[in-house]
Amino acid sequence: MVTGTAGVFADLTSRQWYPWRVKPPAGAPGMPFDAVLCDIDGVIRFYDTDVVSHLEERAGLPVGTTAAIGFAPENDLPLLLGKITRAQWARSIVRALVPDVSPAEARALAEAFTGAESRTDETVVRLLRQVRLRCPVVLVSNAPVWLGDDLETLGLGDLADDVVNSSVVGVAKPDRRIFEIAARRAGVPASRCLFVDDRAENIAAAAELGMTTVLYRSAAGLQEALSPAVGAPQAPT
Repeated sequence: MVTGTAGVFADLTSRQWYPWRVKPPAGAPGMPFDAVLCDIDGVIRFYDTDVVSHLEERAGLPVGTTAAIGFAPENDLPLLLGKITRAQWARSIVRALVPDVSPAEARALAEAFTGAESRTDETVVRLLRQVRLRCPVVLVSNAPVWLGDDLETLGLGDLADDVVNSSVVGVAKPDRRIFEIAARRAGVPASRCLFVDDRAENIAAAAELGMTTVLYRSAAGLQEALSPAVGAPQAPT
Protein backbone atom coordinates (compact mmCIF):
# COMPACT_ATOMS: atom_id res chain seq x y z
CA MET A 1 0.00 0.00 0.00
CA VAL A 2 1.40 3.40 -0.99
CA THR A 3 0.02 6.70 0.25
CA GLY A 4 1.18 10.29 0.04
CA THR A 5 0.19 13.86 0.78
CA ALA A 6 5.67 18.17 5.90
CA GLY A 7 7.92 18.99 8.66
CA VAL A 8 11.52 18.97 9.73
CA PHE A 9 12.62 18.79 13.36
CA ALA A 10 15.88 19.73 15.01
CA ASP A 11 18.03 16.64 15.50
CA LEU A 12 18.55 15.12 18.94
CA THR A 13 22.02 14.31 20.20
CA SER A 14 23.08 10.81 19.16
CA ARG A 15 25.14 8.64 21.48
CA GLN A 16 26.29 6.48 18.57
CA TRP A 17 28.59 7.28 15.66
CA TYR A 18 28.52 5.25 12.48
CA PRO A 19 31.85 5.84 10.68
CA TRP A 20 30.57 4.49 7.35
CA ARG A 21 28.17 7.40 6.84
CA VAL A 22 28.91 8.99 3.48
CA LYS A 23 25.88 10.93 2.36
CA PRO A 24 25.01 10.63 -1.34
CA PRO A 25 23.31 13.43 -3.25
CA ALA A 26 19.64 13.79 -2.35
CA GLY A 27 17.46 12.25 -4.99
CA ALA A 28 17.69 12.37 -8.75
CA PRO A 29 15.77 14.45 -11.30
CA GLY A 30 12.25 13.16 -11.81
CA MET A 31 12.17 10.91 -8.74
CA PRO A 32 9.03 11.28 -6.55
CA PHE A 33 11.16 11.10 -3.37
CA ASP A 34 14.62 12.27 -2.33
CA ALA A 35 15.27 9.85 0.53
CA VAL A 36 14.06 6.47 1.77
CA LEU A 37 13.39 5.92 5.49
CA CYS A 38 12.98 2.25 6.32
CA ASP A 39 11.98 0.17 9.32
CA ILE A 40 14.16 -2.81 10.25
CA ASP A 41 12.20 -5.52 12.07
CA GLY A 42 9.41 -6.96 9.99
CA VAL A 43 10.88 -5.50 6.80
CA ILE A 44 14.62 -6.24 6.72
CA ARG A 45 15.09 -8.53 9.74
CA PHE A 46 13.00 -11.45 10.95
CA TYR A 47 13.42 -13.50 14.12
CA ASP A 48 13.43 -17.28 14.44
CA THR A 49 10.72 -18.14 16.97
CA ASP A 50 10.91 -21.95 16.68
CA VAL A 51 12.88 -22.48 19.91
CA VAL A 52 10.53 -20.29 21.93
CA SER A 53 7.47 -21.98 20.43
CA HIS A 54 8.84 -25.42 21.30
CA LEU A 55 9.53 -24.37 24.90
CA GLU A 56 6.04 -22.89 25.21
CA GLU A 57 4.41 -26.08 23.99
CA ARG A 58 6.51 -28.15 26.40
CA ALA A 59 5.49 -25.86 29.27
CA GLY A 60 1.81 -26.05 28.32
CA LEU A 61 1.57 -22.44 27.19
CA PRO A 62 -0.14 -21.19 24.03
CA VAL A 63 2.40 -20.39 21.35
CA GLY A 64 3.02 -16.65 21.32
CA THR A 65 2.58 -16.16 25.07
CA THR A 66 6.20 -15.08 25.63
CA ALA A 67 6.15 -12.62 22.75
CA ALA A 68 2.92 -11.09 24.00
CA ILE A 69 4.55 -10.53 27.39
CA GLY A 70 7.88 -9.36 26.01
CA PHE A 71 6.27 -6.86 23.66
CA ALA A 72 3.70 -5.58 26.15
CA PRO A 73 4.21 -1.79 26.50
CA GLU A 74 5.13 -1.99 30.18
CA ASN A 75 7.98 -4.40 29.35
CA ASP A 76 8.94 -3.36 25.83
CA LEU A 77 8.78 0.44 25.86
CA PRO A 78 11.43 0.98 28.58
CA LEU A 79 13.78 -1.20 26.51
CA LEU A 80 13.04 0.72 23.30
CA LEU A 81 13.69 4.03 25.04
CA GLY A 82 17.03 2.87 26.40
CA LYS A 83 15.90 2.80 30.04
CA ILE A 84 16.53 -0.89 30.81
CA THR A 85 19.07 -3.53 29.83
CA ARG A 86 18.53 -6.85 28.09
CA ALA A 87 18.86 -8.62 31.46
CA GLN A 88 16.22 -6.38 33.03
CA TRP A 89 13.92 -7.01 30.08
CA ALA A 90 14.37 -10.75 30.52
CA ARG A 91 13.59 -10.52 34.23
CA SER A 92 10.34 -8.66 33.49
CA ILE A 93 9.32 -11.55 31.22
CA VAL A 94 10.19 -14.12 33.89
CA ARG A 95 8.08 -12.29 36.49
CA ALA A 96 5.06 -12.32 34.19
CA LEU A 97 5.46 -16.00 33.26
CA VAL A 98 6.06 -17.49 36.72
CA PRO A 99 2.40 -17.67 37.76
CA ASP A 100 1.82 -20.12 34.90
CA VAL A 101 5.12 -21.99 34.65
CA SER A 102 8.01 -22.91 36.94
CA PRO A 103 10.82 -20.38 37.50
CA ALA A 104 13.20 -22.60 35.52
CA GLU A 105 10.80 -22.77 32.58
CA ALA A 106 10.22 -19.01 32.74
CA ARG A 107 13.96 -18.31 32.68
CA ALA A 108 14.46 -20.64 29.72
CA LEU A 109 11.67 -18.95 27.80
CA ALA A 110 12.93 -15.45 28.58
CA GLU A 111 16.48 -16.34 27.60
CA ALA A 112 15.38 -17.93 24.33
CA PHE A 113 13.11 -15.01 23.48
CA THR A 114 15.50 -12.15 24.29
CA GLY A 115 18.40 -13.93 22.58
CA ALA A 116 16.55 -15.28 19.53
CA GLU A 117 18.52 -15.57 16.30
CA SER A 118 17.47 -13.55 13.29
CA ARG A 119 17.82 -13.54 9.52
CA THR A 120 17.63 -10.87 6.86
CA ASP A 121 15.53 -10.72 3.73
CA GLU A 122 18.27 -10.51 1.12
CA THR A 123 15.87 -9.23 -1.54
CA VAL A 124 15.01 -6.21 0.61
CA VAL A 125 18.68 -5.66 1.46
CA ARG A 126 19.57 -5.70 -2.24
CA LEU A 127 16.81 -3.21 -3.02
CA LEU A 128 17.99 -0.79 -0.35
CA ARG A 129 21.58 -1.03 -1.53
CA GLN A 130 20.41 -0.15 -5.03
CA VAL A 131 18.33 2.75 -3.72
CA ARG A 132 21.31 4.12 -1.81
CA LEU A 133 23.14 4.64 -5.11
CA ARG A 134 20.46 7.20 -6.02
CA CYS A 135 19.44 8.80 -2.72
CA PRO A 136 20.03 8.63 1.05
CA VAL A 137 18.71 5.63 2.99
CA VAL A 138 18.02 6.02 6.73
CA LEU A 139 16.94 3.12 8.94
CA VAL A 140 14.29 4.07 11.52
CA SER A 141 13.79 1.47 14.24
CA ASN A 142 12.21 0.96 17.63
CA ALA A 143 15.14 -1.04 18.94
CA PRO A 144 17.35 -1.62 21.99
CA VAL A 145 20.75 -0.02 22.43
CA TRP A 146 22.58 -3.01 20.96
CA LEU A 147 21.05 -2.52 17.49
CA GLY A 148 24.36 -1.31 16.06
CA ASP A 149 26.06 -4.54 17.13
CA ASP A 150 23.22 -6.57 15.63
CA LEU A 151 23.56 -4.78 12.28
CA GLU A 152 27.28 -5.47 12.19
CA THR A 153 26.71 -9.15 13.00
CA LEU A 154 24.17 -9.40 10.19
CA GLY A 155 26.52 -7.72 7.72
CA LEU A 156 24.32 -4.64 7.50
CA GLY A 157 26.68 -2.10 9.03
CA ASP A 158 27.00 -0.28 5.72
CA LEU A 159 23.42 -0.67 4.52
CA ALA A 160 22.29 2.89 5.30
CA ASP A 161 23.61 6.42 5.56
CA ASP A 162 22.27 6.73 9.09
CA VAL A 163 20.37 4.79 11.75
CA VAL A 164 17.71 6.43 13.91
CA ASN A 165 17.35 4.12 16.90
CA SER A 166 14.58 4.88 19.41
CA SER A 167 16.72 3.85 22.39
CA VAL A 168 19.41 6.34 21.33
CA VAL A 169 17.26 9.35 20.40
CA GLY A 170 14.77 8.79 23.24
CA VAL A 171 11.54 8.68 21.23
CA ALA A 172 9.84 5.73 19.56
CA LYS A 173 7.51 5.26 16.62
CA PRO A 174 4.74 6.35 16.19
CA ASP A 175 5.87 9.55 17.97
CA ARG A 176 6.18 12.12 15.18
CA ARG A 177 9.52 13.35 16.53
CA ILE A 178 11.36 10.22 15.43
CA PHE A 179 10.19 10.75 11.84
CA GLU A 180 11.25 14.39 12.01
CA ILE A 181 14.68 13.33 13.26
CA ALA A 182 14.98 10.81 10.41
CA ALA A 183 14.04 13.41 7.77
CA ARG A 184 16.65 15.78 9.16
CA ARG A 185 19.28 13.03 9.14
CA ALA A 186 18.39 12.33 5.51
CA GLY A 187 18.78 16.02 4.73
CA VAL A 188 15.46 16.46 2.93
CA PRO A 189 11.98 17.78 3.84
CA ALA A 190 9.55 15.22 5.21
CA SER A 191 7.39 15.73 2.13
CA ARG A 192 10.22 14.32 -0.02
CA CYS A 193 10.74 11.19 2.12
CA LEU A 194 9.44 7.71 1.33
CA PHE A 195 8.80 5.83 4.59
CA VAL A 196 8.54 2.01 4.75
CA ASP A 197 7.16 0.13 7.76
CA ASP A 198 5.12 -3.00 8.47
CA ARG A 199 2.91 -1.39 11.15
CA ALA A 200 -0.12 0.67 10.19
CA GLU A 201 0.15 3.07 13.15
CA ASN A 202 3.68 4.05 12.13
CA ILE A 203 2.60 4.53 8.53
CA ALA A 204 -0.26 6.79 9.65
CA ALA A 205 2.07 8.95 11.77
CA ALA A 206 4.54 9.38 8.89
CA ALA A 207 1.74 10.23 6.47
CA GLU A 208 0.54 12.98 8.82
CA LEU A 209 3.94 14.65 8.34
CA GLY A 210 3.46 14.56 4.58
CA MET A 211 5.70 11.59 3.86
CA THR A 212 4.92 9.15 1.08
CA THR A 213 4.42 5.81 2.81
CA VAL A 214 4.64 2.12 2.01
CA LEU A 215 2.91 -0.37 4.28
CA TYR A 216 5.26 -3.31 3.88
CA ARG A 217 3.72 -6.65 3.04
CA SER A 218 6.18 -8.23 0.60
CA ALA A 219 9.52 -7.64 -1.08
CA ALA A 220 7.76 -7.57 -4.44
CA GLY A 221 5.46 -4.76 -3.31
CA LEU A 222 8.43 -2.85 -1.94
CA GLN A 223 10.30 -3.21 -5.21
CA GLU A 224 7.35 -1.72 -7.04
CA ALA A 225 7.26 1.25 -4.65
CA LEU A 226 11.01 1.77 -5.01
CA SER A 227 11.04 1.34 -8.79
CA PRO A 228 11.74 5.05 -9.47
CA ALA A 229 15.11 4.50 -7.75
CA VAL A 230 15.88 0.89 -8.69
CA GLY A 231 14.02 0.38 -11.98
CA ALA A 232 10.83 -1.50 -12.72
CA PRO A 233 10.49 -5.16 -11.63
CA GLN A 234 11.64 -7.58 -14.31
CA ALA A 235 8.92 -9.64 -15.99
CA PRO A 236 9.36 -13.42 -15.67
CA THR A 237 10.96 -15.08 -18.71
